[in-house]
Amino acid sequence: MSAEYFIGADIGTSGTKAVLCGIDGKVRAEALEEYGLSTPNPAWAEQDASYYLDAANRVIARVVRESGVEPREVKGMCISGLYGGSGIPLNSQMEPIYPCIIWMDRRADDECRQVRKLVPDEEIFDITGNGIDPYFGFAKMLWLKNNRPDIWAKTHMFLAPNHYVIYKYTGNAVIDHTSAGNLGGIYDMHNHCWSDTMLDRLGIPKDKLPQKMLAPQDIAGVLTREAAECLGLWEGMPVCAGCIDCLASTLATGALYDGQHVAIISTSINWGVIHSDFPANPEYISMPYSKKPRRMIYTYGGASTAGALLRWFRDDVVPFIPDTDGRPIRSDYKRLDSFAERISPGSDGLLILPYFMGERSPIWDTKARGTVLGLTLKHSYAHIYRALLEAVAYSLRHIMETSNVDVSANSSCVLIGGASRSPLWRQIFADVTGVPILYSKENVEAPLGDALLAAMGTGCAESFDLIKEWVKFENLVQPNIENHDRYTRLFKLYKKVYTSLKCNMHELTDICSGEIER
Repeated sequence: MSAEYFIGADIGTSGTKAVLCGIDGKVRAEALEEYGLSTPNPAWAEQDASYYLDAANRVIARVVRESGVEPREVKGMCISGLYGGSGIPLNSQMEPIYPCIIWMDRRADDECRQVRKLVPDEEIFDITGNGIDPYFGFAKMLWLKNNRPDIWAKTHMFLAPNHYVIYKYTGNAVIDHTSAGNLGGIYDMHNHCWSDTMLDRLGIPKDKLPQKMLAPQDIAGVLTREAAECLGLWEGMPVCAGCIDCLASTLATGALYDGQHVAIISTSINWGVIHSDFPANPEYISMPYSKKPRRMIYTYGGASTAGALLRWFRDDVVPFIPDTDGRPIRSDYKRLDSFAERISPGSDGLLILPYFMGERSPIWDTKARGTVLGLTLKHSYAHIYRALLEAVAYSLRHIMETSNVDVSANSSCVLIGGASRSPLWRQIFADVTGVPILYSKENVEAPLGDALLAAMGTGCAESFDLIKEWVKFENLVQPNIENHDRYTRLFKLYKKVYTSLKCNMHELTDICSGEIER
């Protein structure tokens, strides 16, 4: 009997990562390809589709090559992806004609106001389980319709980043239920299909959307000869439909049952809980869950920036740090952590609001802006870096406290993503939230969840419970009570500062937007 291996690939916001692992869950090879995003205007965020395909080609080929596994022993592949907002607009030849307006983008404010005149918030929530906000893909599609009618007229179909790559590999255009649900106002959460009523009311033609809607583990198609040669795999290998990346990550933690909640701290924050009843809170985002998308729902609060702040600080603010000889060396997170851990909790009076790209949950404010309060000549880059770590932790606490999930100290929160690899940041999250933080020493990210979906989709695995054999969450970080008390006082100020400055943020944004328009 031949060995069974699977490839999981995730097309993320800041890069694409792939793993090749066996049916035992052991990773034989992994690869990462980073890329950036374009912000042509404040609160805009878009990416070229070529980033996704080129990076996917490279990382998948690399794990096949470096694993030493015979290509025929790879039984299948699954590809997840960032929430691609509008999706990639493709022409009738299925070629990209405009960048993908991704989840982080906040440009569709006017479109949301127009939607509210057509459909009350309550009605759209009753059908879709979601509200009205520039975050959602349907609003971004309407922005294209209103502001780029030339692109809208030429758009044959919108495809999410991972489904675009799947199309290039298989020739099949599909969408999975999680991605469809995350588009917001056009997915019927009761019947798990496109809502003809909402498509009609909003003026979005159904034929601009993929018509084949699948569960994440369903086979979307098989590798063409050209794709197989490019990737070093075999023609006809199954490729699964995949899902939104935060759901693949959540699946990788072993979150399979109602009530389980997980914090994913990567480019942004996703803190979500699994449940089976219809969403109850329009302030949160809901979509079908990857395990059973017709029965289970994932509801989460999301902050627009988390790891994105640290990457910005590392690359643009402090790209070099002097070594012991005074020579500049390239900045990295481990070195920044080593300096920040010498700073006391509260960053010696420095407080940051992390609204560098507007904000989603729980304030839902497109015009919110990043704010640094308390800066003095005493403060160094280490203080600012620590204050950014603390700001993201405040943001998570804000999301958790406005939900209806019990997050008392009697329960623990599973933490995954880049933050889980930083001992300093793990402790800050525990201290700020007051909740014990559970993490794994293994590298638990979306590609591992994708690999599980590939094993399920190809019939090599019988149950999602297999993930519990692959990953163990046995490491716990307890809150420091003294630090928690200090952070609680600062957290109250954190919320008060936003309330006090909200009008000023809006006025500044409006003034600057007017200048850009002129």
